[in-house]
Amino acid sequence: MAQSERIAVTQTPAAPGVDTVLARMRALALDLPPRDGVAVFNRVYLSVTEAVDRAIDGGAAGGFLDRTAAITLDVRFAERYLTAVDAAALGVRGPACWRPLFQFRRHPGVRPLQFALAGINAHIGHDLALAVVDACRTLDCEPDVLEDEFERVGDILVTLEEHIREELMPGPDLLQVADPLTHLLGSWSLERARDAAWGAARALWALRGLPCLEAEFAQRLDTSVGLVGRMLLTPLPD
Repeated sequence: MAQSERIAVTQTPAAPGVDTVLARMRALALDLPPRDGVAVFNRVYLSVTEAVDRAIDGGAAGGFLDRTAAITLDVRFAERYLTAVDAAALGVRGPACWRPLFQFRRHPGVRPLQFALAGINAHIGHDLALAVVDACRTLDCEPDVLEDEFERVGDILVTLEEHIREELMPGPDLLQVADPLTHLLGSWSLERARDAAWGAARALWALRGLPCLEAEFAQRLDTSVGLVGRMLLTPLPD
């Protein structure tokens, strides 16, 4: 594992507020062509982050008992995506989990729903686990302290997943067994990805005293999530 990759796992400078990451996502929404694959995911993620922000503002009424912990986790989570966007803009080789989306973002044979799911796969499958560890380091706490916030964010994501699928469905033929997109949709589950992310976060935290093993685990997680993303972006016939 290269030293630069190891630093990406462990560095945790002070987090900005949710407004800062929302502003970045809104700027991306204005800059990117609507059909661009990253733009498709960005619209989805912007909606999710706005929903989380409203829930945080609602405090206990919104489901977040610890507002500071919720903000820290939400911002650390968003920073992972925005860092990948910045790396791609600079031509820098970013995390493996995000590479398929950036490579196929303009492919005419990839449907918008595939772009959205590939981005969600990268962000939940890889970034969420590392964001939990980032937040724990920032707040000097164990992952269990953040479990309620993690579950609440996950609940919001699951609630929006159905809306995302409905909005981006190519039409009623989607449910036909012969449609290749139906098979892709059935091969990935946000709930399973969320559960796996929590397990990965706990494992990474347990390995924090063993930097080489922690970095190796993070790298293997990144690679495996990237393979799933590449499958989700398989070009399909019209």
